[in-house]
Amino acid sequence: MSSLKKLGNFLGLTDDLESEEVSHEVEAPRIRVRESRSFAAVQATPVAAAPVAPAASNQIFTVNPRSYNEARVIGERYREGNTVLMNLTDMGDEERKRLVDFASGLVFGHHGTIERVTSKVFLLSPANVTVSSEVKTAAAEASFFNQS
Repeated sequence: MSSLKKLGNFLGLTDDLESEEVSHEVEAPRIRVRESRSFAAVQATPVAAAPVAPAASNQIFTVNPRSYNEARVIGERYREGNTVLMNLTDMGDEERKRLVDFASGLVFGHHGTIERVTSKVFLLSPANVTVSSEVKTAAAEASFFNQS
């Protein structure tokens, strides 16, 4: 058989019955047998749940970042379980947006809340902290750069 016919046969372009070998043998199906194992029943013992750690302190940390490079300070304070008041008045618009995005992700990851106190001041509170409207008002009034 020529090499072109072999190539055509390989690609499935031609039907060359001479080169095909038909096997009429039928293989017997293989059956796998697995041994059954028995396991002894074990009684479950109750375990006390680990207590949830309280907030590190009852303080509100005020942070006045001038650039996005100070986001680490905000993240560390928040991860410690502290409430953080971010005053973004000294930042440019682009960096302010980046820091708010960072804070939103930080709060979401720790199941907390982020609230806008004024147009450029945000309150990040952990999951175990509830913030009343009086505290928000007091935080806005305590802010050095009051935006309201």
